Amino acid sequence: MSTEGIRIVIADDHTLLREALRDTLLVEEDLLVSGVAGDGEEVLAVAARAKPHIVLLDLEMPKHDPIRTVASLRQIIPAPRIIILTMHDGAASVHKLLNAGVSAYVSKNVSRQHLVSTIRSVRAGQAVIVATSGGLGDGTHPADRPISLSRRELEVLDLVAEALSNRQIASRLSITEGTVKRHLRNIFEKLDANSRIDAVRKAQGASLLPAYL
Repeated sequence: MSTEGIRIVIADDHTLLREALRDTLLVEEDLLVSGVAGDGEEVLAVAARAKPHIVLLDLEMPKHDPIRTVASLRQIIPAPRIIILTMHDGAASVHKLLNAGVSAYVSKNVSRQHLVSTIRSVRAGQAVIVATSGGLGDGTHPADRPISLSRRELEVLDLVAEALSNRQIASRLSITEGTVKRHLRNIFEKLDANSRIDAVRKAQGASLLPAYL
């Protein structure tokens, strides 16, 4: 197994945040910051030159349309995996960017440990979504407790929100009912939910699903 570190490019238009992210990541022995950028055009040039494994991409920067920037980054050979960093959670943004090919959507409110864990998971090929669970505080669980769902778990939860049965979800996703139940158990645990409706409500509160119920 290769002992090469994970090469990362940080793209954010705030200099202090770029420097803070760089300092935070360089504490980890397996993480290497191979470039920084302050706008959408610069990140393409830096990534093409640095050939990173991961790009940490701010959602709002000058000269930057997120969908177009993601598409251009994915044309680099070898294509880096992309983690969106944002202060603005939104279900529509999550879904659009996942469909565009990003590997994770991460709130800037998450802890250093969660960010580092997400980077390692994405490098290993595991697509994850991380959001702050605003509105989920109940006196027992902090309202900013991070939630991590896989792409497949989000797909299952999306169909649960459409009131599909386990059998219908299995058919729609071409998986078994047993697999649907396993995903639901994981979803319930991650969201601290006790029912399908509760899971959907909490996912909506965390901006992982649109509030159409």
